Amino acid sequence: MTAVAQPNIALIKYWGKRDERLVIPWTSSLSMTLDVFPTTTTVRLAPAAGADRVTLNGRHAAGETLRRVLDFLELVRELAGRRERAVVDSHNTAPTGAGVASSASGFAALAVAAAAAYDLDLDATELSRLARRGSGSASRSVFAGFSLWHAGGEEDPDGSSYAEPVPVRGLDPALVIALVDDSPKAVSSRAAMRRTVDTSPLYRPWADSSERDLIEMRLALGRGDLDAVGEIAERNALGMHATMLAARPAVRYLSPGTLTLLDRVLRLRQEGTPAYSTMDAGPNVKVLCHSSDADRVAAALRDAIPSGSVVVARSGPGARLLSGGS
Repeated sequence: MTAVAQPNIALIKYWGKRDERLVIPWTSSLSMTLDVFPTTTTVRLAPAAGADRVTLNGRHAAGETLRRVLDFLELVRELAGRRERAVVDSHNTAPTGAGVASSASGFAALAVAAAAAYDLDLDATELSRLARRGSGSASRSVFAGFSLWHAGGEEDPDGSSYAEPVPVRGLDPALVIALVDDSPKAVSSRAAMRRTVDTSPLYRPWADSSERDLIEMRLALGRGDLDAVGEIAERNALGMHATMLAARPAVRYLSPGTLTLLDRVLRLRQEGTPAYSTMDAGPNVKVLCHSSDADRVAAALRDAIPSGSVVVARSGPGARLLSGGS
């Protein structure tokens, strides 16, 4: 079975797990699924094989990437009551490990393809729960447009932590992605999250404020107020990076190029173009703006970082099954 999924960029961030095994976050998050950088994954059952085989972009997967995929396949087999091994072939068009949500698209595509290959009849909510076990942000890439990943309750965190679509009124947004550095991060998101939660004195205040940001964000999306959406997203992302800088030792993803871009976005606003920055675990900057302003924003970012690359993204589709495998 072959499936494709798109990355998503969180406007209200997910940062930190309260249950590492089940991938349950401390806070709820809200994101926009993009129409760029898809991951296409094929899962083929191999009953005669003695082990699973995984390739990523034509190369055999290894290390942590392989371990995560193998663990995920074991989970799918457990849910399906099946034992056959699988051959997984995944092609990812986003830079891996550079903070542009490659794990979100990757595990969302794997969840859809693997569930179909093992004959699991799952609805969208169940697929979101399943994708979450591979990568938390993948729970949101199951859905098109804007989606909310619930942190889940105390009594049944696994059952109550899933994503769902968020209604949006009258917005035609673009997200302009400025790639300062597309190489893998020196500190993985998982390691950085753990260090931040365990050691940063700013983490709990940020988590509390993020819940308030989420309430305000949903109201802003419901009334179609892009300026409010952008202001909330920018402060939420800057606050998340502040928690990392206060960790012991500090986790610093921001580079000189990142700061140059943040300054350029601020100047765009001063010049009358509504544009707002957000950043994930990496140096790259994403800029929310009206779709009609996307070309102007992209040109400004290219001028700011001539050695980088700039991609214009818009709201994209959710994860979907393309075809049956041979």
